[in-house]
Amino acid sequence: MNAPPDVQRASRSPLRLALRKFAQHRLAIYGMIALSGLYALMILAEFAAPYDFKTTRSQRFHPPSRIHWRTPQGRWTAPYAYAAFAVVDGDFRRHYVEASPDNLAYLKKRLGGAAPDTSRAYPLRLFVRGDEYRPWFLAAPKWLLEKARLRALAEHVPDRCTLHLFGLGGGAGPGAPMFHLLGADDLGRDLFSRILYGSRVSLTIGFAAVVITFSLGLLIGGVSGYFGGRVDISLQRLVEAMMLLPGFYILLALYAALPKDLSSTGRYFAIVLILACIGWAGLARTVRGIVLSLRQNDYVLASRALGVRPLSIIVRHILPNTFSYVIVAVTLAIPGYMLGESGLSFLGLGIAEPYASWGNMLGLTRDPYYCANYPWILVPGLFILLTVVSFNLLGDGLRDAFDPKTVVGRKT
Repeated sequence: MNAPPDVQRASRSPLRLALRKFAQHRLAIYGMIALSGLYALMILAEFAAPYDFKTTRSQRFHPPSRIHWRTPQGRWTAPYAYAAFAVVDGDFRRHYVEASPDNLAYLKKRLGGAAPDTSRAYPLRLFVRGDEYRPWFLAAPKWLLEKARLRALAEHVPDRCTLHLFGLGGGAGPGAPMFHLLGADDLGRDLFSRILYGSRVSLTIGFAAVVITFSLGLLIGGVSGYFGGRVDISLQRLVEAMMLLPGFYILLALYAALPKDLSSTGRYFAIVLILACIGWAGLARTVRGIVLSLRQNDYVLASRALGVRPLSIIVRHILPNTFSYVIVAVTLAIPGYMLGESGLSFLGLGIAEPYASWGNMLGLTRDPYYCANYPWILVPGLFILLTVVSFNLLGDGLRDAFDPKTVVGRKT
């Protein structure tokens, strides 16, 4: 005989109840889907980006390319785009005009009689050949085949690849037109490609900093709350001193002390360490309060009676009971670290050119002239906004899911 529904609901584990409550939080699900898409594009950046992040052309500040779905005769067709040419109008302003049949006469007038063929349309296709890159997702299979002594098969795995997710068909090489989904920057580099490559900095720096921050915060907060007394007082004075320091200015001071000849990888890890050093104090104070309420529980007293070492009790029995708070805190802390890196890079103190991050891509927006005339350079800021909002929605959903006071609604 089956148990009543109330008994079945009461028998569910806390994790299953949390997952069910999270599944009913629509905004959190949308945030998780958005983050999943962003991280998938980050992982496959070389393949998903139509060009390399350093590929430059003469088309400075090229606007987003227009995609056509109809022929000049009005019939529906596969998507295609025209090449675009830079012209100077009567007010001596430089702008781009696509080489469509409607603009043919204007282009010939502005470019002169020796203008190139402006009537060719380039189809927009999937899986096209383009800039060469090293496929990291093929490096692991090749390494495994070599370790398994299958060198004959390993030789068929390429070291280099030119296949990209999408691009213009019928045009390759230095003279071929470029398709700019989100426009180009001041050096003619494709903005969409640089956003995908830059996501590897902006989307991972938060996770890297959180690992260090939360390790310090959990350990110091756990030790302070468990031992109490002079240990607690000493550690809390240190925590209060760290919390009194102005975070962003300390960030600037620490970064100014770094060597100027650091590589891009060195800058990345330096920013991670700096962000981690100034972000653990608040977490340590909160964890200390949680541990104070947990150290008198029966399982902690039993471990003490059995002679278990204090550090083992903290790590194995007390800190795991703070994970419901930690999971939520992580999702809310990651966007803060991402904004910290973006702020440094925006000021020119973070990731340096030619490497991309969403922060240094916004460096041009410091000039109002560029913002007014080339508004597509603000697109990296929209990606930052989308990521921060998605993480906050996810954090809200996790907070409600792990809150025992929230009630799981009935399905209708």
